[in-house]
Amino acid sequence: MPKFFIERPIFAIVIALLIMLAGGLSILGLPIEQVPPIAPPTVQITTTYPGASAQTVENTVVQVIEQQMSGIDHLIYMDSQSDDTGQSTTTITFAPGTDPDIAQVQVQNKLQLAVPLLPAQVTQSGIRVTKSTSSFLMVIGFVSSDKNMNKFDIANYIVSNVVDPISRINGVGNLNIFGTQYAMRIWLDALKLTNYQLTPLDVTAAIQSQNVQVSGGQLGANPAPATQQLNATITEATLLRTPQEFGAILLKVLPDGSQVRLRDVARIELGPESFNVDNKYNGQPAAGVGIQLATGANALNTANAVRAQVAQLAKYFPRGLSVVYPNDVTPFITASITEVVKTLLEGIALVVLVMLLFLQNWRATIIPAIAIPVVLLGTFGLMAALGFSINTLSMFGLVLAIGLLVDDAIVVVENVERVMAEEGLSPREATKKAMSQISGALVGVAMVLAAVFIPVSFSSGTAGAIYRQFALTIAAAMLLSVFVALSLTPALCATILKPGHEARNRFARGFNASFDHGRNGYLAGVRHVIARSGRWFLIYGAVIVAVGLL
Repeated sequence: MPKFFIERPIFAIVIALLIMLAGGLSILGLPIEQVPPIAPPTVQITTTYPGASAQTVENTVVQVIEQQMSGIDHLIYMDSQSDDTGQSTTTITFAPGTDPDIAQVQVQNKLQLAVPLLPAQVTQSGIRVTKSTSSFLMVIGFVSSDKNMNKFDIANYIVSNVVDPISRINGVGNLNIFGTQYAMRIWLDALKLTNYQLTPLDVTAAIQSQNVQVSGGQLGANPAPATQQLNATITEATLLRTPQEFGAILLKVLPDGSQVRLRDVARIELGPESFNVDNKYNGQPAAGVGIQLATGANALNTANAVRAQVAQLAKYFPRGLSVVYPNDVTPFITASITEVVKTLLEGIALVVLVMLLFLQNWRATIIPAIAIPVVLLGTFGLMAALGFSINTLSMFGLVLAIGLLVDDAIVVVENVERVMAEEGLSPREATKKAMSQISGALVGVAMVLAAVFIPVSFSSGTAGAIYRQFALTIAAAMLLSVFVALSLTPALCATILKPGHEARNRFARGFNASFDHGRNGYLAGVRHVIARSGRWFLIYGAVIVAVGLL
């Protein structure tokens, strides 16, 4: 293979450019997060049973749903929570590596078996099935700085005008509203109900039967006589909207013909849906929206899209309503990735300087330097193919791989220069001969390194989730560096290198003299140890025993 690319350097360069292009495009689509997904994927089922206690929700909703969640692939366990506000959340946890989209579809299919068995109020309130991370990506706070709006006004506004646009943003998995919107509150008078021989169930039934949206039909619809000239759709507003309209609901007709209306047995007003929520921000009335990231979504892109959408909606906010971000994890992610990228760039600079120091030839230095961006960008392409993300561990793997990935290119350059100096061959012929000598060694070293890191990826549990991307990123960089060393590097050596170069300045000559002196001292020490190998084996054994005892 090296001979093929030596004869066709342009082809090798084009392949390298394609690798860099694919890697550069992959960077734009890779998710960015602080750490790899450690927690197994989960699907949440959220229900609301208005007015029910936690025990009632447990018996009539949670147990019914859990009983139907059987036979789902890769299901590990379920966890359910219910409270006295009528809310319940069933979290279904799947084995690591399970496709969250398939898991959500299976949960929804099983949930359909439970829906006919649930109370009507639960199905009317709606059942939500979401796949998202358990922690919040960010919390958006809405504060009335001039206190013209109370906490219920703010919550009602954001539910009506803010929640829907944010929920449609790509990457948003779930929304949690910290507040409560307005609802029609009906406060029943137990004594009056007793006087009229009514129960709360009678009131509920009357409201459900009379507060409905019905179709009015059409005037002059088909079949119609030939002389019919008018055809109109009847529009009407049949849903009740004001306390007065709700107060006119008929509950009962007494024997004397008098009517009992809802206003006769209850106090009706527009008020908050729940009084269990109290939000303040620095002592000012507030409401909030907690955003959970969708599985596999890009945290930074999602957070930026949410901020942009909120900024667009803020143009139409009521006077005095402002936006704050009391909780946002993206700055920590940005800082972590920035530090790792900084370390990566510093490592690249140090590697190039060290190569220049030892090779003392710009032509010889630039060849391994060119291999660095090719391998790094290509590794990002392999990361995208493997479904990885840009996180601190995968980037740390790249940082460690920098020194390793230039080794192959340095070995190629050094051997080509040696052959040119010793045998006086041209760069092209010297490259062919040098590659015939070291190609097998390059592949063997890559296989050894891959054999060290790849088995780590098969670890199960949390350890496997943590180290899988780290290990496979290093292995991918190593394998790609060998391919570059067998294709691009020999092509560049045959094209760029020139025969004969000596140290031309005092610093280089002094460095070479010091290096040669150190090497000679090391060789003398090795000869000394070999000549007295028995004594040194005893010393080595004593050190091992001492370490074992410690």
